Amino acid sequence: MDNKIVTPRTLPGFMELLPKEQILFNQIEDKIRKSYEKYGFLPIDTPIIEHSEVLLAKAGGETEKQIYAFEKGDTNLALRFDLTVPLAKYVANYYDKLSFPFRRYQIGKVYRGEKPQKGRFREFYQCDIDIIGDGELSIINDAEIPSVIYNIFKELGLGDFTIRINNRKILNGLFSKIGEKEKSVHIMRIIDKIDKIGREAVKEEIEKLGINSKEIMDFISIEGNNDEKLYKLEKINIDNDILKKGIEELKEVVKYIRLFGIPEENFKIDLTIARGLDYYTGTVYETFLNEYKELGSVCSGGRYENLAENYINRKLPGVGVSIGLTRLFYKLNELNILNVEQNSIAKALVLSMDDDNKRAIEVGTILRKQGINVQIYMENKKSKAKFKYADKMNIPYAIIIGEEEKNTGKVSLKNMETGEQEILEIDQVILKLKK
Repeated sequence: MDNKIVTPRTLPGFMELLPKEQILFNQIEDKIRKSYEKYGFLPIDTPIIEHSEVLLAKAGGETEKQIYAFEKGDTNLALRFDLTVPLAKYVANYYDKLSFPFRRYQIGKVYRGEKPQKGRFREFYQCDIDIIGDGELSIINDAEIPSVIYNIFKELGLGDFTIRINNRKILNGLFSKIGEKEKSVHIMRIIDKIDKIGREAVKEEIEKLGINSKEIMDFISIEGNNDEKLYKLEKINIDNDILKKGIEELKEVVKYIRLFGIPEENFKIDLTIARGLDYYTGTVYETFLNEYKELGSVCSGGRYENLAENYINRKLPGVGVSIGLTRLFYKLNELNILNVEQNSIAKALVLSMDDDNKRAIEVGTILRKQGINVQIYMENKKSKAKFKYADKMNIPYAIIIGEEEKNTGKVSLKNMETGEQEILEIDQVILKLKK
């Protein structure tokens, strides 16, 4: 029977990378992880598949439509669509074993059945941090989150960026004052699209709700630097306790952001930042690369008052942010901002000049025990082909073992970039490669 050849193809909305791209992706992921750990966040990992009722407990609207759900036997299952809902389940499940405030990070894949388009995926990595309190959580935590974001983006070499900050209590207070409290969620979602659709379109959509948009548009258009905006907010003649509370919280966050050492040019108050998700209740963040605003927000999040209300009878307030790593990597790569040149993670390629690989294996094993990444070339090829492979893989050094090296117990170390070659003792090679 003839074997049928199946065309190899990847589902739309799923990203696969060549090794040189995957190496860079992993390096970025490692930098994010190390930055999270620098701030004392603890790693957790939650299942990709959950009981549908667990995930859907906090879902709704468009999110629920995008969930991948299926049945296995009598059990209804679903793929996680973010890392926040699994965190809520996790904290409720292990409440008695955790110390609060609980600071966690998680880096993992999530799944959303949305229409795939350029730069948006159905399967993608999120890199999340959250700080969860038991009963209460200091507003200072809301200021430390931008400090983490700042540290990460500096570490990634993305220097010209702005963390835009607002407080949803301010907007909710405004909507209550103008008698539109019931429509606040709809208005928030419209305002949140201002960077995508523009001010005029936002104004039109608010008007479609039967609301006079002038007061809202004037409010979110308050201009000035951070201190000038705070001053203007405090002088606004709106007698609403929620709004006043939001302004006070925003003042505290700005004060402590400065204490955390974030330069003024890297954060600003922006009253158009609303975040479309309903569970945010206070501080909200969006981060933009100023030279590449077409990317949209590359890191977002905020404060919520009761993370696990669907799973446990405890008030667990929290604050956190998420970096959409897959989308960020795809866009930076597409714009040629990333230098995708590294084809190998080996520092050296060990080459035997004859068919006997015994000494090559010994040398490779010694170097690996010293924590040096090396690859041993095993194939029976001509010398030219071996060096061509090292060059194509961008491996910095070749360790050459010929008849003379076998007799002396030394090796020849060749710099593949300069062509410089020297005969060295193994200990000398170790010192050189470790540098």
